[in-house]
Amino acid sequence: MFIMYVDESGDSGLVKSPTPFFALTGIVVHELRWRNYLDELISFRNYLKRKFGLKLREEFHAAKFISKPGELHRKIRRSDRLAMIREYSAKLASLSDISIINVLVEKSGKDPGYDVFSLAWKTLIQRFENTIRHRNFRGPNNPDERGIIICDHTDDKKLKNLLRQMRRYNPIPNQIQFGSGYRDLPLNYLIEDPVYRDSEHSYFIQNSECRPGRISSLPIPLAEFVF
Repeated sequence: MFIMYVDESGDSGLVKSPTPFFALTGIVVHELRWRNYLDELISFRNYLKRKFGLKLREEFHAAKFISKPGELHRKIRRSDRLAMIREYSAKLASLSDISIINVLVEKSGKDPGYDVFSLAWKTLIQRFENTIRHRNFRGPNNPDERGIIICDHTDDKKLKNLLRQMRRYNPIPNQIQFGSGYRDLPLNYLIEDPVYRDSEHSYFIQNSECRPGRISSLPIPLAEFVF
């Protein structure tokens, strides 16, 4: 089974929104690599604690490290915070069986009825489904794989309903060369509703804070979508 850990950046609102973008990053790891990679992340966090003073229970948020460090501003110098981001990125790049999916929605110019949240999540979910179906993820590949989504709290009810709907009815517009219309491709490879975890308690969700586009040393993502 493939596990996709997802974190959001920005907000999905269009009116009086404080951010021009809404972004999702999914970090995908196979269950057979999960324990080994967890042990590596714990070992790496112990290294950050020894070198920079970042405690294991303190959440790793790249954006906040740069612009809103809070208590870290007094405890850890900015240059060291940036060094931690670089080193964390290099560590993720060394985990060869991790895959990354990015979705970025630029909100400027969108119509008032444009559903930023649903579009972004639907795109991410569909790519996760398609990649499992076509057996294109890195790492172990069993004959009949499935996937599950674990994410930080968001609009939980809306996301749950979206995933359930996509299992029953999931219209995908035809590519231009095939003319107008759509294909109905219900999800078959994702199990259960999304599982919600506070990112404070998941190093894998915190991994999503070091996404490509911020740090060039990260592994090339499996896919990037910009709207």
